[in-house]
Amino acid sequence: MATTTSAEHTRRDFLYIATGAVGAIGAAAALVPLVAQMNPDASTIAAGAPIEVDLGPIQEGQVIKVFWRGKPIFINHRTKKQIEDAQSVDVARLPDPQPDSARVKPKREQWQVLIGICTHLGCIPLAHQGAYNGYFCPCHGSVYDTSGRIRSGPAPTNLPLPPYEFVSDTRIRIG
Repeated sequence: MATTTSAEHTRRDFLYIATGAVGAIGAAAALVPLVAQMNPDASTIAAGAPIEVDLGPIQEGQVIKVFWRGKPIFINHRTKKQIEDAQSVDVARLPDPQPDSARVKPKREQWQVLIGICTHLGCIPLAHQGAYNGYFCPCHGSVYDTSGRIRSGPAPTNLPLPPYEFVSDTRIRIG
């Protein structure tokens, strides 16, 4: 009769270790999809994710429209005349008084970034329209200047500003 000591490995020890290893791998494999399903889905991430816009191709005097969180964002590369006209306005005479300097980033006055939704009833204004060559809402007649400030019409406030920052001289991040 053969006797074994506890220091020797047997087939049963191997089976215990192999079974434990397969069980641990199986538990980890089951845990991965459980943790993954707790993350927000792609549409949720896309709805609130910041976007970056390259300003390089935008010509002086041109307004482009991009979308962020389902809202139209107007990016206006203003001319020197547009900047001068916006800065020379008597702010006290505006329905929603706000200086142009509060609506642009310092030392980047040529870039105007606005949420393009009329503050009256939510229409989308047209760029380079109206008496001030800014934005005009044809639905109800609100007129905004090149700084997005309400000048006439039923809209109660200026066009809102999205949160944005310059990440380089030619790129901005909105959101």
